[in-house]
Amino acid sequence: MSYRKGSHTVYQCHYHFVFIPKYRKPMLVGEVALRVRELIREICRTDDIEIVKGHVRPDHVHLLLSVPPTMPPSRVMQAIKGKTSHHLLKDFRG
Repeated sequence: MSYRKGSHTVYQCHYHFVFIPKYRKPMLVGEVALRVRELIREICRTDDIEIVKGHVRPDHVHLLLSVPPTMPPSRVMQAIKGKTSHHLLKDFRG
């Protein structure tokens, strides 16, 4: 893992996040899992967050992220969980 550079900073802020669907239901399979992965990559790309490692399991998601020092961990999860939830409900609600 290497250091990242900003205009006036050199940093290495890594966070390990684990989050689950409601009631830990095994819903993250097939097309839904692929869409979750795609959405997380898109959100991280737009917010200058680097995905060091990630894994989507049927009942949880593991992410090891390199985050800019100006962004608190709560804001990172708010962006990822909020946007993925919104898009998944829109795409897969029956």
